[in-house]
Amino acid sequence: MSHTPHELAEEFPDKVEVMSQLKQTDAHFARLADEYHEINRRVHRAETNIEPVEELAEGEMRKKRAALKDEIWAIVSKA
Repeated sequence: MSHTPHELAEEFPDKVEVMSQLKQTDAHFARLADEYHEINRRVHRAETNIEPVEELAEGEMRKKRAALKDEIWAIVSKA
């Protein structure tokens, strides 16, 4: 599989350890990280035409990914 951009470790490289700890100790954070991972994969598959989707649907997925990333950052930056 090709390199997938926008992985959380790439987005927040200085917070990898914090995110790892939070995944183990905070169920809400773990759910957000899993949801981000899944939507990120879906966006990547759409962008690379592995699983093409309508342009509007792809835009909505990108918005969802951005909202999740913002929520994850809010938690990580306080930890």
